[in-house]
Amino acid sequence: MDPALRNRLTLGPIMLIVLAAVLYFDWKIQTLTVSASHPNGIGGTTFTLMLLVIAPLAIRELATLFAAEQVRPYWLISTIASSALLLHAFATQFAVFQKIAASTLAFIIVSTMLLAAYQRVRIKDSQQAIVGMAGTLLATMYIGGLAWFMIALRVKDGEWFTGTIWHIVMLLLCVKFTDIGAFFAGRAFGKRKLIPWLSPKKTWEGLIGGLALAGIVGAILATQMTHMPWYLGVVLGVIIGAVGQAGDLFESMMKRDADVKDSGTMVPGFGGVLDVIDSPLLAAPVAYLLFSLVA
Repeated sequence: MDPALRNRLTLGPIMLIVLAAVLYFDWKIQTLTVSASHPNGIGGTTFTLMLLVIAPLAIRELATLFAAEQVRPYWLISTIASSALLLHAFATQFAVFQKIAASTLAFIIVSTMLLAAYQRVRIKDSQQAIVGMAGTLLATMYIGGLAWFMIALRVKDGEWFTGTIWHIVMLLLCVKFTDIGAFFAGRAFGKRKLIPWLSPKKTWEGLIGGLALAGIVGAILATQMTHMPWYLGVVLGVIIGAVGQAGDLFESMMKRDADVKDSGTMVPGFGGVLDVIDSPLLAAPVAYLLFSLVA
């Protein structure tokens, strides 16, 4: 058996168990914090903590990719700003914070750019100031900005839509089962390359197989766990899966530009942390919008 595939089969279930534990304790804490002021409890606690641990690792890998093109984002600034964005998303479930949520979000984004500029001022060197600001802001928004939607999807408590653990599960499973379906369908039937210059192993047949599996998973989860009609689950599953594949291709483009195979080596068989989370990151904003529209 191929070593990379063996590592995937070994580490994949372990990561699923860890994720299941995180989501279970997240749900458990929510049930224990139900009160008059929070009738649905406080959601997203352990899920946010998990992303706070992952974000600095992903930003480090992203900074390494950028460095290959002489773009060096300030890792510490981007990490602090991404963490602030994650905590901002978590705090949006509290009424007292909702009054200042928009202004706080704008402050975090603008402060990130200004802090990056200040680093050049501090050393009295204007060279690469624009590149440093742009790289820092891009790293922040790619990791912290996209992950914001994952937490917001979990904690949203609107008039028409309330986020639950199962919405996160549906997002993650639709994305990952698209990968699984694409892998096996591609191996069995793949002939026509999807984008050969960018990702030579991906095929149209694999993509169709992956999206079909995502639609099935979406239908099952929609009817059993989110109480949506099965056909909406199919549509959501296919769209989320397709955007997840776009997220994978987006990272592939950056890796091609940096001339590396993987974003890192922290997760044997998968590559780096960024290689694991790239698809759900890009799919999160779309899932947030879709669930808000159809719930």
